[in-house]
Amino acid sequence: NQTQTKKPVLLRDNSQGICTLTLNRPDKRNPLSGEMLERMRAELDDISRDGSIKAVILAANGPVFSAGHDLKEVREIAEDYEKVHDLFKRCSQVMLDFTRLPQPVIAKVQGTATAAGCQLVASCDIVIAANTAKFATPGVNIGLFCSTPAVAVSRAIGRKHAMEMLLSGKMFDAEDAYRFGLINKIVPADKLDGEVWEFAKSIASRSSVTISMGKAGFYQQLDMGLEDAYANASDIMARNMTAHDAREGVDAFLQKREPNWKGR
Repeated sequence: NQTQTKKPVLLRDNSQGICTLTLNRPDKRNPLSGEMLERMRAELDDISRDGSIKAVILAANGPVFSAGHDLKEVREIAEDYEKVHDLFKRCSQVMLDFTRLPQPVIAKVQGTATAAGCQLVASCDIVIAANTAKFATPGVNIGLFCSTPAVAVSRAIGRKHAMEMLLSGKMFDAEDAYRFGLINKIVPADKLDGEVWEFAKSIASRSSVTISMGKAGFYQQLDMGLEDAYANASDIMARNMTAHDAREGVDAFLQKREPNWKGR
């Protein structure tokens, strides 16, 4: 109906230095449609330049976190390699945007996250899930191996567990996901909002320049050999130490007082 189509696919709320992005197509299982990907890119671009935002929560409305790509949309363009390639490239770019965002992102997973929805979860820095959450990379069941989700998932968990998910296509519960290392914490569904908010608040209380430098450095070193990783980390720590907030933090610690962060 008319009112349904007018609802924004992605909601945004800013409060106390924390930005919450909420997938808002519960009737369609929050697909990563072309429209959703476009909205995400625009919001992430805006957030990345907003110094007042210290942490991001990624949430979803309805019983499903995200079912991944909109299969109807994909099927409509399935005979055109260029169009399909463009869609997957745009989705990959959004995943990179989450990783490259200066602010840490906490996924608040209340329900099922499958295929590119599972990729989205794996692309976040921290994942807190309700005990009702489930995860799968089920592409193999419909003849489409989850190769792009595999990039994020295999970087979040061990390769044997990643292949188990990718080859079986089956649904794994929150306990499995925790055992695999895909999620940080399982909480009762009614405690999910509070747990995520507390974690986001603790991030927001820290120096934003320290957090952003640290997050960027963390992902850079993962792709490096050991020697290069140490060289890169030494450079980051030296730049971090010469920043105002690190000097202020050390002074505050030595003087037994609360630090006064300036974000520089």
